[in-house]
Amino acid sequence: MSLIEKVESEIDKEKAEESANKFLEGKFDFNDFLEQIKQIRKLGPLSKILEMIPGVPKEGIDVNKSEAELKKIEAIINSMTKEERRKPRILNYSRKQRIAKGSGTTLQDINKLIKSYEQMKKMMKQVKKMKNKKSLFGKMPFGGL
Repeated sequence: MSLIEKVESEIDKEKAEESANKFLEGKFDFNDFLEQIKQIRKLGPLSKILEMIPGVPKEGIDVNKSEAELKKIEAIINSMTKEERRKPRILNYSRKQRIAKGSGTTLQDINKLIKSYEQMKKMMKQVKKMKNKKSLFGKMPFGGL
């Protein structure tokens, strides 16, 4: 089975489109992040997914480390309250300590995840700005030239 066939059979198309729209609008939160991880897990082990992607080198990628990272991220998010997942900005030091204890991780792991999340949000805002500029230029004669 090819990767596309696997994705089509395992992933809920409506959920995927909803997640993509939230992602592009910069409105995603840790609940959406967790949902993405669950969708990836439905496809099977990362090693099998990578085998289905043409041109991806099989060596040089530590799949076990990647799997462990996904499990760690999932544990961290599962240790958050619903409010913390919706509003990550409320994560202060004591909340992070509680999450670290609950997930069996360190404060550095929590901070690393939050930093990655913030970088993704920032990147998506930039993508949205570029998308808006393209639509603005696209309405001009000659595509804005």
